[in-house]
Amino acid sequence: MSFKIIVLAKQVPDTRNVGKDAMKADGTINRAALPAIFNPEDLNALEQALRIKDAYPGTTVTMLTMGPGRAAEIIREGLFRGADGGYLLTDRAFAGADTLATSYALATAIRKIKEFDIIIGGRQAIDGDTAQVGPQVAEKLGLTQITYAEEILHVDKEAASIRVKRHIDGGVETVEGPLPIVITVNGSAAPCRPRNAKLVMKYKHALGAQEMAQIENHPHPGLHEARPYLNIAEWSVADVDGDVSQCGLSGSPTKVKTIENIVFTAKESKTINGTDVEIEEMIVELIANHTIG
Repeated sequence: MSFKIIVLAKQVPDTRNVGKDAMKADGTINRAALPAIFNPEDLNALEQALRIKDAYPGTTVTMLTMGPGRAAEIIREGLFRGADGGYLLTDRAFAGADTLATSYALATAIRKIKEFDIIIGGRQAIDGDTAQVGPQVAEKLGLTQITYAEEILHVDKEAASIRVKRHIDGGVETVEGPLPIVITVNGSAAPCRPRNAKLVMKYKHALGAQEMAQIENHPHPGLHEARPYLNIAEWSVADVDGDVSQCGLSGSPTKVKTIENIVFTAKESKTINGTDVEIEEMIVELIANHTIG
């Protein structure tokens, strides 16, 4: 019994370093001005996929991401941890996409992949915090969805079902859903395993076509012809039979007016010396204003 899993992952700007140059004049994020990282909750989702692969030999994990050429790094990170391959949606027509246009592009790519049992991704990306893309992909594909997943407990190929523990307000619940299905995973789920040294050695030269084009003198000529698995597939709008009007800025009704880096500062402060009396007085004060208790 094996499964075909697609992991939706995103390369995001590190929002801990938002500055005055973080937004372009058209309201889109200036990604060149910010360091790029693997979206944290997508790593949690990747771990859940890899656990299924560990439990069911023959299972394949395919990464799917959208972005510029440098986003191939997300595919490599997935390969380093145990994924089997991946696709990079990259086209100028995809640029500036909001959640609606992003989910459209991902859904068209998934239809091109065709064979899948589970589509899994993080609950939300740290550059938008909308938690909309996963559910929108499910809606566009007509699939059942389970959100806020903490752990995938069991998958049954014969019964075409999956059992998932999910976090809800006030506790957790266990739910079942039919395959194929879309699942979004919380950041409180198990962290992703580290890179595997053997896989790093195997895939360290894996590159997308745009990355290859930027290398003037390749140190290992002929390597990618001899080892096809090192070629990270890149798909354009045309490759996935997409409608350009539904992609990128043209397909995005959401418009960002401004981006700000907000730092919380205390209006007042109080210093205590740590004596028993002062600590007791502080606790009484905190209980009185409902900070604790």
